[in-house]
Amino acid sequence: MTEQKASNAKGWMVVLAGLGINLILGTLYAWGVIGKALVVQWQWSKMDASLPFAVSTAVFAVTMVFAGRMQDKFGPRWVALSGGVMFGLGLALSSFAQSPWLMVFTFGLFCGMGLGLAYAATTPAAIKWFHASRKGLISGVVVSGVGLAAIFMAPLTEFLLRVTNIPQTFLILGIGAAIAIILLSLVLNNPPAGHQPVAPSSPTKTAAPVVSAKRDMDWHEMMRTKQFYILWIMYVLGTATGLMLISNVAVIAQEQAAWQAGFVAIMVLAVFNTVGRFASGAVSDRIGRTNTMIIALLIQAVNMLAFAHFTSPVTILVGCAVVGLCYGSLFPLMPAAVADFYGLKNLGVNYGLTFTAFGVAGVWGSLLGGRIRDMLGSYSVAYIMCAVMLLIAAVLAFVIRPRKAETEK
Repeated sequence: MTEQKASNAKGWMVVLAGLGINLILGTLYAWGVIGKALVVQWQWSKMDASLPFAVSTAVFAVTMVFAGRMQDKFGPRWVALSGGVMFGLGLALSSFAQSPWLMVFTFGLFCGMGLGLAYAATTPAAIKWFHASRKGLISGVVVSGVGLAAIFMAPLTEFLLRVTNIPQTFLILGIGAAIAIILLSLVLNNPPAGHQPVAPSSPTKTAAPVVSAKRDMDWHEMMRTKQFYILWIMYVLGTATGLMLISNVAVIAQEQAAWQAGFVAIMVLAVFNTVGRFASGAVSDRIGRTNTMIIALLIQAVNMLAFAHFTSPVTILVGCAVVGLCYGSLFPLMPAAVADFYGLKNLGVNYGLTFTAFGVAGVWGSLLGGRIRDMLGSYSVAYIMCAVMLLIAAVLAFVIRPRKAETEK
């Protein structure tokens, strides 16, 4: 095996390990099933049932900043391992939580920190092994695990809730998650110093020009550019919609379509979330990051304007498919865009700071639907608000341009 083939093989091992870790971290997206159980079985309000999920996304995003810096400095292995322990512990401790505020501490704080640590170690490590022309594809493969998780995690959670109870479900999920992430984290590592990825031997003629930063910028320099703030706002507006649906979809299916099998909607959302993460990364390598973002944001806006009229299981499933596809598309595009603008060397902390937008979206999006439903009796106003946010994000995508970037010949 040549040196280049050996390097590619090691790189793909890191990609698959990152995919596996994110597959387990996607337990977060089974919250729609757990939240419904808390409302039905424990009589929590919809607002209370959304709160632990919202806090976990905020803590997740804040932790990403520090975890990204740790990943850049110490490597991904121990960061991911620590995250696996923390994530599993948070789920296990949630088995003892009987009130919303205690679950905010166990699920919101512990699971959120575990998510931030483990997630921060996956995408940057994988991207660093491959040529710039494959950033979108590699990002898409790694982050697709988070969306794919709910395909099996939603029915698994539904099954555990049916045969045991809420506390036992948390405990089983926590133990399993900790073991799996710890084992997979042992495979993660950054490429050796001086590693120079080689471009694919037969690039596609239709591929877009490769855009890469002329020099690596640290987070101080990045935060002095307007592009960072545009990306950050786009991330907030673009992901809030998906998080609103994810945290409320089981209840939405029941109320709008009188459909009790809401976990099926979660599974469909998860399938297309995965497709969106994988496909958008590859597409963006051909037509550009912002062009891909604009398409996804506009489609999502139209879908949200129509969502209040989805009153049958079939239309709910179609709406969830579109939500998943467009929401998932942003997750490979954002780290690839940050790498395009600011380089790979400090990608962990730079993307970590950008990812704080997801924390804001998590609180805003997750609580938006439940709060409006509790106040007005339906989610209709929430859908309209989401559509407006998406249109604003699409406009911002039109104006963003790479800073200090060059096109590689």
